[in-house]
Amino acid sequence: MEHRIDQIKKQLHAQSYKLTPQREATVRVLLEREEDHLSAEDIYLLVKEKAPEIGLATVYRTLELLSELKIVDKINFGDGVSRYDLRKEGAEHFHHHLVCIECGSVEEIENDLLGDVEKIVERDWGFQVKDHRLTFHGICRKCHDGATTLKK
Repeated sequence: MEHRIDQIKKQLHAQSYKLTPQREATVRVLLEREEDHLSAEDIYLLVKEKAPEIGLATVYRTLELLSELKIVDKINFGDGVSRYDLRKEGAEHFHHHLVCIECGSVEEIENDLLGDVEKIVERDWGFQVKDHRLTFHGICRKCHDGATTLKK
């Protein structure tokens, strides 16, 4: 975790920002709960356990800054709630998600599935792609298998 904190500190410094204690507390929560796709309110409640003096507005400002600097990706799975996801170390693009419409689980796909699509978009439309997001909505294996078992 400390290596990742140092890397984020360098990314902030490169853009003339500091890793303040408030920002570090927020980043640590994101690192500790990396698989959870937390909302700003979720992050705030977890940060508050570590640093009670930090307010919700500070967490929001921190998340917006980290999002602008592409350290964090702000995502919405169609339920109206913004969630925050740390960009993987060295990742050029945002990773993809599988969202189950039955249980709400979210799985990540680390592979970049859209490299060829980007090339076509750039070639045929002259559009320079800087990033992309792909979210599949469907039924996860666990819910699908459970439904199949119930039918038998």
